[in-house]
Amino acid sequence: MSNNPVGVDNTFRKKIDREEFLQRARERERQEQEEDERRRSKGKGPPVQRKPLKQRDYEIDLESRLGKTQVVTPIAPLSQQAGYYCSVCECVVKDSANYLDHINGKKHQRALGMSMRVERASLEQVQQRFELLKKRKPAGSFSEKDLDERIQKQQEEEEERKRLKRERKKEKKEKEKAALQEQEDVDPDIAVMMGFGGFGTSKK
Repeated sequence: MSNNPVGVDNTFRKKIDREEFLQRARERERQEQEEDERRRSKGKGPPVQRKPLKQRDYEIDLESRLGKTQVVTPIAPLSQQAGYYCSVCECVVKDSANYLDHINGKKHQRALGMSMRVERASLEQVQQRFELLKKRKPAGSFSEKDLDERIQKQQEEEEERKRLKRERKKEKKEKEKAALQEQEDVDPDIAVMMGFGGFGTSKK
């Protein structure tokens, strides 16, 4: 019997066989060439070269007909029927979610002459994009100076609130003191005649 344990030895790193991958690549290229030749022989011509996927340069209007009533007739042209009309594919989609799916889908992009692949950006393009975004300051952003000013303004407002609160408290105490003083000045007999029992004081 052997002393080696039975099982799979997975303690080594997998080695890549370059020859095998080269052979696979050559085989794939050969199959693509054969398909191109078959297509040409059938009269279909070479495969269409499509542009890479690009960002939209227009706004999608989803809300212009929101809340409006419309009379739908079967003889009306597609562009005037209820729903969202795609002029590229000449079809009507009934709701906004499906319309967005349609214009982002493969069929619509192919009709525009684009593939579903995105062009690989170079390092220079990425750096230019970062510079552009740095220059274009969004409306809601602010610098450290703005932040310091806002903090200082908030502290001043807080101090003002505290000062007003102290003043109100002081005024209240003064009013209570004045009322107590008036109580002491009133004759007790007159207070009893008027129905006041002494204004809640314990003085006799």
